[in-house]
Amino acid sequence: MTALPWGLLPDSAEVGPDGALRIGGCSLADLAAQHGTPLFVYDEDHLRARCREAVAAFGDGVAYATKAFLCRAMARLAHEEGMHLDVATLGEMHVALSAGVPPERLVLHGNNKSSLELSAARQAGVGRIVVDSDDELDRLERLHAADELRPRVLLRVTPGVEAHTHEFVRTGQDDSKFGFTLSTGAAADAVARCRGSAAVDLVGIHFHIGSQVFVADFFRQAVEVVAPWVNDLGLPELSVGGGAGVAYVAGEAAPTIAEWGEAVRAACREAGITARVTAEPGRAIVAGAAVTVYTVGTVKRLPGIRTYVAVDGGMSDNPRPVLYGSGYETVLVRAPRADRTHHVTVVGKHCESGDLLVRDALVPEDLAVDDLLVTPVTGAYGHSMGSNYNKVLRPAVVFASGGRARVVVRRETPDDLLATDVG
Repeated sequence: MTALPWGLLPDSAEVGPDGALRIGGCSLADLAAQHGTPLFVYDEDHLRARCREAVAAFGDGVAYATKAFLCRAMARLAHEEGMHLDVATLGEMHVALSAGVPPERLVLHGNNKSSLELSAARQAGVGRIVVDSDDELDRLERLHAADELRPRVLLRVTPGVEAHTHEFVRTGQDDSKFGFTLSTGAAADAVARCRGSAAVDLVGIHFHIGSQVFVADFFRQAVEVVAPWVNDLGLPELSVGGGAGVAYVAGEAAPTIAEWGEAVRAACREAGITARVTAEPGRAIVAGAAVTVYTVGTVKRLPGIRTYVAVDGGMSDNPRPVLYGSGYETVLVRAPRADRTHHVTVVGKHCESGDLLVRDALVPEDLAVDDLLVTPVTGAYGHSMGSNYNKVLRPAVVFASGGRARVVVRRETPDDLLATDVG
């Protein structure tokens, strides 16, 4: 059997009375007709369940990493479910605040925060700033000289642990643009500087070893590296960042948030860490909650070579296959349980030969033009990394639950493309 592994779909995925795929009790065909394609459809109950799982695993202080997917509805949802929000730019902070998230529930990240971003965070009363460099400390001290505000900060350190993941999303090794390096003594120097500065209130340490990490042992290794140092400092907080992987294709297996949390907590207990341990899941919250619905526009058969299936989206709504070589599965909306017996390459509509969505996709034999084709596990880093390349319109985003769907990001119009074009 070559049917899609059902576990890759959102929790509420089901086959409706018409034999077609539904999410959150809503017909994907009906949603596509109402909102156009491409279309991001999120299972709202799935999102809430993963947020609650994260809070149960790590307690108060666990923060949703908004870079994975952010709009005001998502910010409110994460806050309602008890999560803090990790923001990394002025824009992400603005969206979170405009959604009504209290500033003290925000954690500001970023390896190159501007004075404008730092000033805005301090004036708003952001709960934590994760300091990444001496240059950032310089900026904080200059701002303090003008207004005497003293934010609570964590220092980001690089523990020298190399997670076996794509090179673009590894962050824990010594050769990294992020954080103060432990092995060179830079981290210890930064601690001393913070403790002697009136500009910041140092309350903890943060590290992040990378993204899409499937092996919990890498987190244990990082905890073991930082534990003696963290214990000596006696600071009240330790953030282990995010990075827990998710399964995208058949045959992949990833730890649940609960399993990841237990592995981290066990490592901290064994290392004698008494600080409050927090984390910053992003992908693990949202990736599996969403699917993207496309319309098939062209089927090009090259006998003895390959078959190309072109859809009405592509690298503008999901750049991950181009950036990281990421794999995805496909499923037909009208026949989600059908055997997928034919190998095709699913491509987008952009003027790039590299505009690939699924290099080696399995589809049913009868796939045809005008079919609705879904790629699962697109809830993270699709919408958030999207673009208007070729001046395509960004898709709508809907949240579905209990047979009702609500638009949380409307589909763009051609006039939106001119909104910032002053001519």
